[in-house]
Amino acid sequence: MSYRNMTGFLLSQLVGAAIFFAPQAYAADLASQSSQSGGATIAVKPVEFSATAATWSFQVTLSTHSQELNDDLVRAAYIVDGAGKKASPTAWEGDAPGGHHRKGVLRFKALTPPPGALELHIQRPGESAVRKFRWQLQ
Repeated sequence: MSYRNMTGFLLSQLVGAAIFFAPQAYAADLASQSSQSGGATIAVKPVEFSATAATWSFQVTLSTHSQELNDDLVRAAYIVDGAGKKASPTAWEGDAPGGHHRKGVLRFKALTPPPGALELHIQRPGESAVRKFRWQLQ
C-alpha cells in the first residue's frame, strides 16, 4: 500500500470513528437516574445528547406492581433548561399505555444553544409532585 493510500485509509478510519463515537460519548457521561413514588418507579437515561444532535433522547422505564401505567409521556413530560425555558417532547417510541412495565425512548428537539444544565420533568396522573431528573451539562 502506498503512503498516500495508507494516509487516506487511516484518516478515513479516524474521521469515521470520531463521527461514530462523538454523539454517544457525551450521553455516556450522563448517569441514569430513578425516582420512586406512589408505588411506581421511573428510571431515565440520556441516550443521544450531544451539542451537534438535532434531537435529544432519553430512555425511560416505568414499572409498578400496584397500578396500570397509562401515562401519555408526550403530554406528561417536558425539559427545562437553566433559564427556565420549557420544551415538550416530539415523540415517544416505546410501549403503549397499560400494564405494569413500560420502556421506550422520549425524544425532544435539541435546545440551542445547549444549556449548562437540563431537567426532565414528568408529571404522572394522580401524583401531586412532578418527578424531576437533573443533569449538569457543562
